[in-house]
Amino acid sequence: MKVPHPIQYQGSKRNLASIILRYFPDKFKRLVEPFAGSAAISIACAAREKAISYWINDLNKPLANLLELIINNPNEVADFYENIWNQQHQNSLEHYYRVREEFNTTNDPKLLLYLLSRCVKGSVRYNTDGRFNQSPDKRRRGKRPESMREQLLGFSYLLRGKSITTSFDYKNVLSHVNKDDIVYMDPPYQGVCGEKDLRYFSSISHNEYITALIELNDRQIRYLVSYDGRSGNKSYGKILPDTLSLTLIELEAGRSTQATLLGRDVVTVESLYLSPHLAVEVSALPSFHKRRSNQQMLLMEPQDFFG
Repeated sequence: MKVPHPIQYQGSKRNLASIILRYFPDKFKRLVEPFAGSAAISIACAAREKAISYWINDLNKPLANLLELIINNPNEVADFYENIWNQQHQNSLEHYYRVREEFNTTNDPKLLLYLLSRCVKGSVRYNTDGRFNQSPDKRRRGKRPESMREQLLGFSYLLRGKSITTSFDYKNVLSHVNKDDIVYMDPPYQGVCGEKDLRYFSSISHNEYITALIELNDRQIRYLVSYDGRSGNKSYGKILPDTLSLTLIELEAGRSTQATLLGRDVVTVESLYLSPHLAVEVSALPSFHKRRSNQQMLLMEPQDFFG
């Protein structure tokens, strides 16, 4: 059975999770995700029973609240989604914009699930007033309710009773981690997200982030960072400095969709950095992982999410 992923979210590490998890210890106490997004790494880690508990954090409060609801009240979320999905059929575009307006007024996290399922590329976009303004994908109507319910129940099955969900600034989260934790960080992608670019919910200062990583090194915290990347010969974002003594693992993420549309065959490569203490523990060396076709992480054994 495939690992459940109810939230469609641009930038999710869902397809790279199985490779990233190779650089985790076999067993540890807690996984902390300060920039959780759809929590793809947490759910993949829980599927393999690597950690005892999970701290899922995202500054986007409606998204964090949605994750908490899915974990603790999956049937409530599934019922709401089914109802709102069934309302779209007479005029699906008008319905989407009406739901978007309601979300911008109420910040109801259950509405966000429908918007992410239906919007273009599962991409969160905000205008200068902080209002969700992504358009609907006109070719599709979002995940069908029966499929969504299955995904929601699976997500809850793997994380309920093992996780906390918060919406703090990442520096607040990092100040509370300890040597027993593994911290996985996937901050807003700096290749397309500058200081004032609201195409993502938030951005971070590169220099402040470097300072935070230096402090983690000083405290001997084990962490992994997905940060910069390249597509063909073009690089995105500032690389992390050698002074951090990180081990670089390059991950082939697949062919660039935009380049393919333009008739170019370009492969996207993402960088994964391991902290000094983690690299020593898992015996990691700098390497390049080539993506196999149709690579998808599966649960080790079939499980019943409905029992």
